Amino acid sequence: MDTLYYLKVFQMAADQIDQQLLRERGLETAVVTFGEDCVVLKLYKRSWANQFQDPLTAESRIFFSVWISDSAIKEQKLLYNIHALKLRKLKGYSIESRKFAAIFRSDFKDFEHQWENVRVDYGPLTLMEGWLKIDQENLQDQILKLANHFFEIAHLIDGTLAHFK
Repeated sequence: MDTLYYLKVFQMAADQIDQQLLRERGLETAVVTFGEDCVVLKLYKRSWANQFQDPLTAESRIFFSVWISDSAIKEQKLLYNIHALKLRKLKGYSIESRKFAAIFRSDFKDFEHQWENVRVDYGPLTLMEGWLKIDQENLQDQILKLANHFFEIAHLIDGTLAHFK
């Protein structure tokens, strides 16, 4: 995988996200590598991680990601998901991960049909996950589309967290 090429494509997509909308929704973006063969665009809120911890690396955190890897390229897939990691350690909340996932997924049902190849039948760490068939000529647009699409469901995370305050 040409990591530098994909970092550039993912960053160009991230740069096209409406900055005002990000500010209004309290969301931030980051383009990072994961392991040796994965490039990821993450969307997250600082409030979805513990205060005074980096929301990109905090032990307890929630984030949306769009990513590509060697194996995904071979399968012609651009992957996306929402992870909810170690929520029982999220300060200010009393969260049971399975209950959190069940509430989120119940609320997500109204939006599920809008997400290509999405599944929610994972353990509680992966709230949803899906993929698009890679269109190399329009990969940047595909990444941007998924990121923008997340704006429509980000409130579900806040709503689910409110159950456990």
